Formats: sequence, structure tokens, C-alpha cells
Amino acid sequence: MKNLRTAMTIIGLLILSCGHILAQRIRVNPVGVNVNSRGATTVFLTFGGVTDYEPAEATWCGELIPATPDLGSKCDPTTIFGTLPARFNLSTRSGTGGFTDIMSIPPSVARRAFQAAQLGADSAFFYVRRFLNLRGGPDEYVVVTCRMTEGGARSPFALTEVKLSFAREVPVLFLRPGERLPSIKAEISYNGTGRLKGRWEVVLPGEELPEAVDLLTEASLPVERRGAQRRYTQLERFNLFLPPSGRMTLSGPDVARLPTTVQGPYLILLRIEASDDRESDSSLVAVGAGSGIVHSGAVAGFPLPVLRYFVGGSHSQLPAAGTLALVEPLDRAVLPAGQTVNLVWMEMAGPLLYRVEVEDLQGNKLLTALLQPGVGVYRLPPWVVQSAASDPLRWRVAAVDQKGAVAAETEWRTWKMESVAGPKP
Repeated sequence: MKNLRTAMTIIGLLILSCGHILAQRIRVNPVGVNVNSRGATTVFLTFGGVTDYEPAEATWCGELIPATPDLGSKCDPTTIFGTLPARFNLSTRSGTGGFTDIMSIPPSVARRAFQAAQLGADSAFFYVRRFLNLRGGPDEYVVVTCRMTEGGARSPFALTEVKLSFAREVPVLFLRPGERLPSIKAEISYNGTGRLKGRWEVVLPGEELPEAVDLLTEASLPVERRGAQRRYTQLERFNLFLPPSGRMTLSGPDVARLPTTVQGPYLILLRIEASDDRESDSSLVAVGAGSGIVHSGAVAGFPLPVLRYFVGGSHSQLPAAGTLALVEPLDRAVLPAGQTVNLVWMEMAGPLLYRVEVEDLQGNKLLTALLQPGVGVYRLPPWVVQSAASDPLRWRVAAVDQKGAVAAETEWRTWKMESVAGPKP
């Protein structure tokens, strides 16, 4: 009975496809993928023919229905498993009239699809992306079939979770100049199998901080943007084969190579390069968005975390892990003239964004910045630093949850810059 239902579903999809094949312009590759039935899955998708279209919502569902008068097939609203969360939406235009989409299936969607299959539904489910027609014509719906598996060798090689840590469990690592760091490790969860290639890098005090796009794995970027991420001082390279076991621990770089001479904040970055994995390939030719194959082994639907350490002259007592708190500059600090000013704070679990606020002592707002979690550092623009040369300024950080409400905020801290002539005696 189940085989008959599956056959009828396929026949129905073919009929729907035939009804729209002459009119539908947008194509996708791959059109079908193996996904993990018991956890998260990430897949690199390429769409072609989207020049006159704007991407809209993406939905997972168990069954399709005709999208008339629009083009393609859309989700049956009674079988929807979920929609692509905004925080996982890394889609961007790419190639010749193309569009890159990182399909990040949350575990909750996989669980609902698995439960539906246990009750007799087909083991395959669908990812449907809607495209708005900018010329006023009908919208188009493009379908990718998701076939449930165990997430092993025939699934795309993708990272689903990465945790970085020091051997010493502290919320923030403070060191004296010349002091040696504890060992570092990365705990990685993944689907599929393939080569994990990449490098460890360190961001030195005073260097331009990485943005969220710089923390993505290379395979999460459109092919023309690969190689454009900021590069920092390389510490060590690695090239390992990962069997289809789903978990591994990557040893960090030799800590003797980590600098601790200059005082200030440091970031340790894990940079993952794209690898050649057939299950993760996406064809530009198949969708008319360019030439060749995009190799996307080790794709990830999130920016990789960073490790932070601070070199200074004091091991101050810090709040407990998970507490939102300011780190640098200290309250009432007077910073050397001409110095780059980084605002540093300890992050807490859960918030979607961090809001940095800078104002004068009369309460006049000078700057407000919204930042993604994971870095905990914000470099002030030169014009704000110049303002602090004449009068003290104050700053604080607020954690904003997914509903836009303030989950926590720090106290205010004041600081200023020395005058060019130096501090008064």
C-alpha cells in the first residue's frame, strides 16, 4: 500500500511538472538530496534564472499541491513541517542570474518528517522556495526532494555544530605578557564523510576584526566570493579524512605559536576550506547560472565560533560564565592618544543580537550598533574615538532576544582618550 502511495505521488508530481515545464524558468541543483532523519542537515543549493525574481520564504512539507495560477508546486499547508529560520538564511545572488541558498534543516523539521513517516507517510519530504515575480507575473515555486537517511556516507559532507574551547574552563582567558596558553580543541558534529581541510589563524590586537561573513566556512559562500574573506596570521594547517561517524575532536594549533607579548584582545579563528565531495556538488551548468561544478564539502549554515584571550597585567575576577558583562576598557579608563579602541564584553547564552551603545555623559547618543553573537568585540570608528579626546564617553551592551526584547544589559562604563600633549601631571 505504501509503495502504491509513493508511486501515485511520483506520478502526480510528473503531471504537475508537465503542466508547467514550458513556463517555469527557475531551476535548482541538486534537485534531490539525502538528509539526516535524526538531526540537522545543511546543503548547498544553486538556483538559476532568478534575474526577474526576488526570493521569498522557504518551507519544508510532506506533500505538494499545484501552485496555480503560480508556477510549480507548493507545500500542502496541512503537511508543513517548518520554515527556514531567519538566522539560518545565508542566501545571496550569485553567478549569471543565479542564487545561492544554504538549506539548513533544523532537527525539529527532521523529527517531524520522521514521525510522519512512522505514521505511514512517504519517507521523502520537500523543501520549497518561493520566488516573487518582480515584473508582476505569477510567482514561482521550486522544489528540492529531501530523502531521509542516517546522515552517513551518501549524505552531503556538512558541519552541523562546532564548539571551540580551552583546556582550562574559564569564561574569559586572561594572561600576563609572555604567559603560555592552555591547549585548544574543536568538537565538531557533521553529516556525510570527506576531507576536513583548513587552518588556525589569530587576530592580533589592533587588526581589523572579522565580520560574520569572514567566519563562515568557505563552502558556505558563492563560488565567486571564495577567497575574499579576510585573512589573518596563520598558525597551523590541517587536512584530515573524516569517516561517516558524525563526530570528531580536532586538536588546536601548537600553543607555543600563539602570541602573548603585546597587550590587548586576541581572537583564535578556525577556518574551514571547501573540499571536493560529490554528494555536496552543485552544478552551475544545470541551472544556467555559469559553468562548472561548485564543490561544497564542509558547508555549514552558521558562522564558526571564535576563542578569545586577553593579554594584560592583571588576572581580575570575572563574572561567572554565561553572564553578560563588560571587559575592556575598564571603568574610568584613560587610553593612549591615537590608540584603536575595542569594546570587549562577555557574552551570555541565548540572545539573537548584541546592541552596543555609546553616548556622552549628558545622555546624547553617539553610536548604536547591532552585532551577531560569537565575537564579543566591537571596534569604535575613528570619529567616536576623536570625540573621547575632549570629553569622557560612556558605553554599555544589551542582549536582545529573538522577540526583540532586552534580555539583559550591562552597567555603563566611562572612558576617555589622552590629549595629544599627554595627560596632565
